[in-house]
Amino acid sequence: MASHETLDVVREGPVLHVRLNRPDVRNAFNGKVVEELGLVFREADLDADARVVVLSGNGKSFSAGADLAWMQEQAELPTEQNERSAERMARMFLAIARCRKPVIGRIHGHALGGGTGLTASVDMAFCTQDCQFGLTEVKLGIVPAVISPFVMQKIGAGRARTLFLTGERFDGNEAQRIGLVHKACADEKALDAEVQRTIGELLAAGPMAVASAKELIRSVGALSLEEAIPVTSKWIASLRATPEAREGMGAFLGKRKPNWMS
Repeated sequence: MASHETLDVVREGPVLHVRLNRPDVRNAFNGKVVEELGLVFREADLDADARVVVLSGNGKSFSAGADLAWMQEQAELPTEQNERSAERMARMFLAIARCRKPVIGRIHGHALGGGTGLTASVDMAFCTQDCQFGLTEVKLGIVPAVISPFVMQKIGAGRARTLFLTGERFDGNEAQRIGLVHKACADEKALDAEVQRTIGELLAAGPMAVASAKELIRSVGALSLEEAIPVTSKWIASLRATPEAREGMGAFLGKRKPNWMS
């Protein structure tokens, strides 16, 4: 794997581990993190050997959000450069959300501001019960603008009204209740076990089918039931004729494991 200044990227077979690696500042992200994280996820999207990506953070916290010293630097830039910097950050979140490989978030310690945004960007997030979340930007006189579409897609506009406006912190149990994470685990040992269990489930699924399922959600989410019928009918008709689908159904009928599990 290529070396990175701000990330620790390790491959374990078909699983790509991407760890934020600025533990001295609780993995707060600056321009270099934005650049490297976006690049890694764009590469993972095209990586034929990677089937699952796990996003986590080294040290005591997942991520404290954007590095405030870096944010202040961006604020001093000319307007056009300031806006381009914000767009690069937005596209970093988009690269995570649009990665065709399933992305698991392993969240612990703190996930504040942009850390909450990263949590919302992954496909499935797991955290510890004592993990601290918060859309804390208003406490600094700003708003969670760049991450807002990702967060609202997970928790809805109603809950966002309270959390965006108050900037209050909440724990892992509340994050699970509002749908930001899929499960809040008792401790990090239980967290690791849940991540491993989910990796196993994903590796048991057809890789093309998993990528297609992600696209399906995005494609039909905004359609009415009537509008969805021609889209979904064509979708399953084309997919079930693929070699992967034939292998998967044949393996089930033959009571054997499909070739992607061998």
